[in-house]
Amino acid sequence: MPANPATPLAVIVLAAGAGTRMKSATPKPLHTVAGAPMLAHAMASAGALAPAHFVVVVGHGGAAVAAAARAFAPGTAIVEQTPQRGTGDAARRALAALPDFDGTALVLYADTPLLRPETLEAMVAAVAGGAAVAALGFERADPGAYGRLILTPEGDLARIVEAADATPAERAVTLCNAGVMAFDAKPGRRWLAALTNDNAKGEHYLTDLVAAAVADGRRCAVARCDEAETLGVNDRIDLAAVEAAFQRRARAAAMREGATLLAPETVFLAFDTRLGRDVVVGPHVVFGPGVTVEDRATIGAFSALEGCTIRAGAAVGPFARLRPGADVGAEARIGNFVEVKNAVFGPGAKANHLAYVGDASVGAGANIGAGVITCNYDGTAKHRTVIGEGAFIGSNAALVAPVSIGDGAYVASGSVITADVAPDALALARGRQVVKPGLAARLRARLAAMKQMRRE
Repeated sequence: MPANPATPLAVIVLAAGAGTRMKSATPKPLHTVAGAPMLAHAMASAGALAPAHFVVVVGHGGAAVAAAARAFAPGTAIVEQTPQRGTGDAARRALAALPDFDGTALVLYADTPLLRPETLEAMVAAVAGGAAVAALGFERADPGAYGRLILTPEGDLARIVEAADATPAERAVTLCNAGVMAFDAKPGRRWLAALTNDNAKGEHYLTDLVAAAVADGRRCAVARCDEAETLGVNDRIDLAAVEAAFQRRARAAAMREGATLLAPETVFLAFDTRLGRDVVVGPHVVFGPGVTVEDRATIGAFSALEGCTIRAGAAVGPFARLRPGADVGAEARIGNFVEVKNAVFGPGAKANHLAYVGDASVGAGANIGAGVITCNYDGTAKHRTVIGEGAFIGSNAALVAPVSIGDGAYVASGSVITADVAPDALALARGRQVVKPGLAARLRARLAAMKQMRRE
């Protein structure tokens, strides 16, 4: 839903707050929701509108916040607000970084990560439709300390009133101010420059932009959203509430798109989790960032996945761990207590239980037995193991990389393989078994005698 290309869009993200209630060395905008910083969530929602510019206003932890912003959008302009003199001052500084910009400015908050692109698009559309300013509002039966959006009889925005300053009639209004705002940048520069700090906090408030526009004879508008979208984060309790809200939304979206979550409330999705149709996800599955699950795949209970791809019809888990770089082929099987890292399993390959496969490629139809490990790290560098199509790796075998097992080869159980195995060959690398008749009984007697002597 990109904005009208004839009306450029600049997105301003306010991320300067100290976030003291978080009680953390990490700047508040960089605390994560569903595996991504809150700042990235805000920028991603606005990014769906294809803005011409991103400007992030930083303060506390500015260097780290700036780096995160530019990791998301490399061309992001960074503006430092020191000292912090309110949201109006922050918006003024941000526009000063875009001296030639003439379009719509959209002001977001880095600690409000749940706003949907559709909501932001409605605000931008209101400005494109002739409103000088568009504020975001939501209905709340008990508005409490929220500012109220007071409308004209025609439904336009007349003013924003803080709860402490509201009359009894205004306090009865249930349309609350979410704080997010879009405005026409050309007159907005003039209005922002004229804002005063004649208030209890001595700050320049962005909300005063409405009064400035109305005084100038311009129309203001309200875009509406559900209250859940406006949840902000001030402390760890708020962060948990926002995470829970994100998960409810993401689970519902996944199920609407054709995935089955057997116990939805126990499944945790990342911001970028992709689940295909007819995917089945068992209870207590955790998806980290970067996971794609194709159609008809099954993820068993208590599995953890990150940075991996599960192809169509594959089965993973229960109790499996897929780490970054894992690629599980179509109809392949990764069973219980199997860990896979930076390894590709071909179609139909299997590691059904108790194995570690790292830095490897496993050919189509190959079988990895219980207790198999690829010994990929020598203490200094990682090395790769190649297992051919249709190969069979017996239980408790150790494959010391770099090593290659050819197509159709067999590795005997308990072997330690340190050299390549040719296709269709059998590799046997273990000590010869020796049996001593009666020795176990004599050994037990001797040990018992020694134990008795110690007691005496």
